[in-house]
Amino acid sequence: MKSYTITVNGTAYDVTVEENGTVSAPAAAPRRAAAPAPAAAPAAKPAAPAGGAGSNAGSVKIEAGAAGKVFKIEASVGASVKKGDTILILEIMKMETPVVATGDGTVASINVSVGDMVEAGALLATLN
Repeated sequence: MKSYTITVNGTAYDVTVEENGTVSAPAAAPRRAAAPAPAAAPAAKPAAPAGGAGSNAGSVKIEAGAAGKVFKIEASVGASVKKGDTILILEIMKMETPVVATGDGTVASINVSVGDMVEAGALLATLN
């Protein structure tokens, strides 16, 4: 058996994990953590725009709404898109989350690659 302390929203819970995979927690009330440590987020690596479109960046920016991993790129540079069309898909908290065009236009650049980790607010693509 292994014992772990898990902190959820500033409250620390002591849990024991048995080798057969079951989890048990003591019946005692949770103890308050002194100061929750911030989660270490992977650093977003700067990515060169796909297709060499860096100099043709568009005026409409498409940014990540939350930190995640680029799961799939649906649109390509030069493609015409309408408002609501999926540009790419981010994996956020193990959920596939579409990132959509904010208006009609043409994809000017895709600034990430599949597998890239991105932070909230990161530039993902641009439209003209």
